[in-house]
Amino acid sequence: MDIADKIMTLFAQHGADAYFGEAVTQQAHALQAAYLAEQEGVSNALIVAALLHDVGHLLHDEGEDAADRGVDTRHEEDGRAWLERWFGPEVTEPVHLHVAAKRYLCAIDPSYLADLSPASVQSLALQGGPFTPEEREAFEANPYYAQAVCLRHWDDQAKIPDLDVPGVEHYRERILAAARKDA
Repeated sequence: MDIADKIMTLFAQHGADAYFGEAVTQQAHALQAAYLAEQEGVSNALIVAALLHDVGHLLHDEGEDAADRGVDTRHEEDGRAWLERWFGPEVTEPVHLHVAAKRYLCAIDPSYLADLSPASVQSLALQGGPFTPEEREAFEANPYYAQAVCLRHWDDQAKIPDLDVPGVEHYRERILAAARKDA
């Protein structure tokens, strides 16, 4: 089974799960984020990162109410760890940094924080809140911070019920192209 098959299986098994306090499923959220990235004409790796940015949620069994129970699932860490077996940092780092990007944007733009959904505000508190000036500076020093910020914006927009976007199979060739050749 290649990585595309593994991803298709994950979405088949858990894609219909609710997306933590939002009116879309995990799969709908992922597909909308990937579609938004694709529409902007970004690199294939960043499109795949957009599709897989929340793969950590598909890997754990914490339940949709994890945040209500005060649990930060650290899905960005689990997602990166799982993806590193098949992908390089051009995919794994934006995935890993998309939570940090939310904290960063909250620190630099008060209107960003004001526009977050209630579920995102709740998870922000569990994830450490807006960055301190020192955390912001460290984040900006990361070579993948700009990609993570783009991914964060698509993540925030990818919550529209019943939006018609391509299915997960549409991304099979992109996934295979982004995978490391030695994987």
